[in-house]
Amino acid sequence: MFKKRTRRELPGTVLIMKLRPALFLDRDGTLMEEVNHCHDPAEVRAYTGTKEELARARSLGWSAIIITNQSGIGRGFFTLEQFHSVQDELIRQLGGFIDASYMSPDLPNSGSLRRKPAAGMILEAAADHMIDLERSFMIGDRNFDIECGRNAGVRTILVETGYGREHLDCGSDFIAPTVAQAIRIAIGN
Repeated sequence: MFKKRTRRELPGTVLIMKLRPALFLDRDGTLMEEVNHCHDPAEVRAYTGTKEELARARSLGWSAIIITNQSGIGRGFFTLEQFHSVQDELIRQLGGFIDASYMSPDLPNSGSLRRKPAAGMILEAAADHMIDLERSFMIGDRNFDIECGRNAGVRTILVETGYGREHLDCGSDFIAPTVAQAIRIAIGN
């Protein structure tokens, strides 16, 4: 009996998967108003205009991935369940336009390869979601967000919200007043 072969089954063929660009986004002070060790969903306030720009980025084929340090878990200030409650509320306020979240509960100076400024979370996300790092951006409000992006080989945008105005000399590729404007810069490049 003859079995029809699909292109995928033909010997010697290679399937080429297209890599997507990504917006790697810090959470606190970048996507939402800074709340020191936020653990209550009632305190979540996504920045105005962010949802609309994330929707536009998605329509153009970009992924949006949160990359966040959460040492409050490691310090015992809040639980993993509280983190997820805050995260769920933020994603709801952003219209669900977040493709994935990566979080490091590790303490500063722990030597963690995942905790920003190390590039571990970005590299993990890139492998998990077939991301083209050369076309991607890290957007954050602190010097270690920018250093993390550089360590991963992506371009960087510092936002002036959160702690951003204190880190204007961090060497980012771009500076933007808000995350909505940062997203516009990223997808325009």
